[in-house]
Amino acid sequence: MRAVEPRVEESGLGEGLGQGLGRRAVHGAAVTVVGQGAKVLLQTLSVIILARLLSPSDYGLFAMVMAVAGVAEIFRDFGLSQAAVQAKTLSREQRDQLFWINTAIGVVLALSVYFGAWLIAAFFRHDELVPLIQALSLVFLVNGAATQFRASLTRSLRFTALAVIDFLSTVVGLAAAIAFALSGFGVWSLVLQVLISSLVVLLASVICSRWLPGRPRRGTQIGGFLRFGWHMVATQVVTYVGNNADTVTIGLVFGAAPLGNYNRPYQLVMNIANQLRSPISNVAIPVLSRLQDAGAKYWEFARVGQLALGYTLVAGLAVATGAAVPITDILLGHEWVASAPILSMLSAAAIFQTLAYFGYWIYVSKGITKALFKFNLVGVGVKVVFLVVGAFWGVNGVAAGYLISTFLKWPLSLYWIARSVEQVPIRMFVTGFLRMSALAGLGAASAFLATVLLANQGRWAQVLVAMAAAVLVYALGLFVPAVRRDVADLLSAASRLRKKQL
Repeated sequence: MRAVEPRVEESGLGEGLGQGLGRRAVHGAAVTVVGQGAKVLLQTLSVIILARLLSPSDYGLFAMVMAVAGVAEIFRDFGLSQAAVQAKTLSREQRDQLFWINTAIGVVLALSVYFGAWLIAAFFRHDELVPLIQALSLVFLVNGAATQFRASLTRSLRFTALAVIDFLSTVVGLAAAIAFALSGFGVWSLVLQVLISSLVVLLASVICSRWLPGRPRRGTQIGGFLRFGWHMVATQVVTYVGNNADTVTIGLVFGAAPLGNYNRPYQLVMNIANQLRSPISNVAIPVLSRLQDAGAKYWEFARVGQLALGYTLVAGLAVATGAAVPITDILLGHEWVASAPILSMLSAAAIFQTLAYFGYWIYVSKGITKALFKFNLVGVGVKVVFLVVGAFWGVNGVAAGYLISTFLKWPLSLYWIARSVEQVPIRMFVTGFLRMSALAGLGAASAFLATVLLANQGRWAQVLVAMAAAVLVYALGLFVPAVRRDVADLLSAASRLRKKQL
């Protein structure tokens, strides 16, 4: 049969680097940050409310379910959403074919997880996991069908639609979870929250994307997408194993309740940090993909992204690192006080992750996913070693191992990028990382000192003064010439983006 001739879409990466790109990048960043900020606020409220309605054991069981479900979720995507976004051209036939592949993978995974629930429950030695896992298997089918609809919206830079969809799904899911928790559903409230949110995402994505897939056609050329996707899925599996090694270790060694004490601060810090980094990535990756052959302009945009995260999200994480005790008390309640040291160490780890996050944008936008896989393979090995060693000192030791391994991974990432891409401005990124890390460390120390000095005051007073102390540190940092140049470069880049000069 004759191969289908690809028809290039009018939208997507096939467009040139016209002046509208800068304006769309600024608009997209603004929309996604506002939308994701609202979503994070809702998720924080979810943690605060549900932590008072559900027990640590409930969260421990749910964490076990999600640790396994997450692996299947990676295979469901198979890296094809990023492949569709990163591609320079994408025909309608190719998009349709990718939809059917993702949907078929979702069906296979849903069936596999459903019938494998008993083995998973036996692994964790908790028979009550079986019905939870079987119910959650439906998510893979739903998310598989939604994958290419969301990829289409991202590729077309329709960030407003994506923000609305994410916010709406979070609102509906949270409302359902609270209602079920109040009705005594226990851990099932969390499972149903995920299911309902996924259904809302699918329905809203179909409506907003304004396209319906055609039937699959033989001969459509998708080999390049599958190769890109294979390297991405291999990378994501390795990364996921590393990211959940702490959950599995604590669940197997210490049980559900200690895992719940670890999982709540993890959800507060890591999930919220990921939610705030994700919208920036949704803007950065498609824009950098368009700039991948633009030389210095490419590296300029990547550095601006690093600065934007380093002087905003990282500053907030510095406060969480230093003021972990009052923050834990306010958000989770007195019974979660043992989680405060964990929240502090995970916040510090998130600082290093955030400052090194631009590396992920480079790997994906440059299409060097094979190098990304190799880096993650080594990085996960380092992480698992430190987690296992840390387990000898209990749950806090696991958190400390997580922190140390995160700090050690960022130079490995730069090393692999430099091996795969020519003329990488390594010194620029390294000095920026070290400078912003030092500033965050001083901010965290000032926040901690503030909480100690106000130990006899209320928790809210401690947090507010800790925030003020960290802000003062960052303000004093402006007296350092290098920091002042960073801020000036960031403001200059924002101004040029608004004037369509990117």
